[in-house]
Amino acid sequence: HVQLVESGGGSVQVGGSLRLSCEVSGYTYSSICMAWFRQAPGKEREGVAAIDSTGSTTYADAVKGRFTISKDNAKNTLYLQMNSLSPADTGMYYCAADSLLYGGPGSVEYCLSPEYNYWGQGTQVTVS
Repeated sequence: HVQLVESGGGSVQVGGSLRLSCEVSGYTYSSICMAWFRQAPGKEREGVAAIDSTGSTTYADAVKGRFTISKDNAKNTLYLQMNSLSPADTGMYYCAADSLLYGGPGSVEYCLSPEYNYWGQGTQVTVS
């Protein structure tokens, strides 16, 4: 039974920072992608950042230079460091594991599409 549990969301002022965590259990990921998505009210879920098993990363244009995705394989945990937050970053943030579109090294850009096998329940981020 695979579980992804996000934490670290909350309310923060404009310009502030948050660090999201996603603990994965019941799954030993090897050659896969993991990613963070977000969904604002009335909008579609969008890919924010992704990382593959080689450590290659990709980011949505809206967060480049402000967000950093990383993972700790020993702890089976995915992270998203978010800096210089703005109200546009408000939304529910979800982690996802095992992209259905990932084709191996060199294809991490496909991991921002929402076709994933496993999803967390989400953690709310509010910037005001």
